[in-house]
Amino acid sequence: MRHLLSSADLTRDDVRMLLATAAEMHEVQRRDVKKLPTLRGRTVINLFFEDSTRTRSSFEIAGKWMSADTINITGKGSSTSKGESLRDTVMTIDAMSVDCVVIRHMASGAAHQVAQWVDASVVNAGDGTHEHPTQALLDAYTMEQRLGSLEGRRVAIVGDLTHSRVFRSNAITLRRLGAEVTLVAPPTLMPSGIGPWAAADGLTLTDDLDAVLAAGPDAVMMLRVQKERMSGGFFPTPREYTVGFGLTRERLRALVDANPEAVICHPGPMNRGLEISADAADAAQSLVLDQVSAGVAVRMAVLYHLLAGEEVAA
Repeated sequence: MRHLLSSADLTRDDVRMLLATAAEMHEVQRRDVKKLPTLRGRTVINLFFEDSTRTRSSFEIAGKWMSADTINITGKGSSTSKGESLRDTVMTIDAMSVDCVVIRHMASGAAHQVAQWVDASVVNAGDGTHEHPTQALLDAYTMEQRLGSLEGRRVAIVGDLTHSRVFRSNAITLRRLGAEVTLVAPPTLMPSGIGPWAAADGLTLTDDLDAVLAAGPDAVMMLRVQKERMSGGFFPTPREYTVGFGLTRERLRALVDANPEAVICHPGPMNRGLEISADAADAAQSLVLDQVSAGVAVRMAVLYHLLAGEEVAA
């Protein structure tokens, strides 16, 4: 591994390797002294042009727990706010001989472009509506911790698919691990042209959430309604969206009745009362905080395989 830009770049063996390493790194979180010397002398830049709590802080913690020198740069705190181009910004950072650039950017494909400009390793921490590969890895890791192997498991991904980079990476990663994936969204939030991809990768498409829940999926992943990316009327009112596609108290009950072992995921941040009710977010079946915890371990694993040495990266 030289970069992590897309979930599509990872084979099944790559995913299994990263998840196995994440399990080892997760043990570090349970120690009183959470420190490894693994990346001593390495420098990791977290370059975030969009707001983030979970991803940015978990990458920072991951780097620091492995003794890397970790520096955070935001779009508002960089020279791009003065008119500097993204290319000049990342090439300036690269000229300081850093080892890794973790980038989040509002433009789809930004991480791929940056990887062509710099010598450092690049990790895609979310690029527009394109992908978010480390989120998919941590989601898979979290589900496996509760459900065991995902081979043959049924996972429903529900909500704003059109604007979600998380769904794209998750669909790829979950299929790599043998899960059966159903995508649920209103027609206005089902990505244009998704049919051929879904057919090729064995994804099921539907707009009937109640039927999906009645079938007893093993995991339900609710996606945030991304209002900040919406420029038109994708649904009449928030209330109507909740009625049709929210994981309400009644739908939670239906899910548990159909499959008492089912789990609930959400990549965060959550719009409580819109795509997910407080009852569902805080239910015993909810893995939301487990996902946050797994995020540090998975990102430690990613940095380890990118930076710990050629014998590992190979």
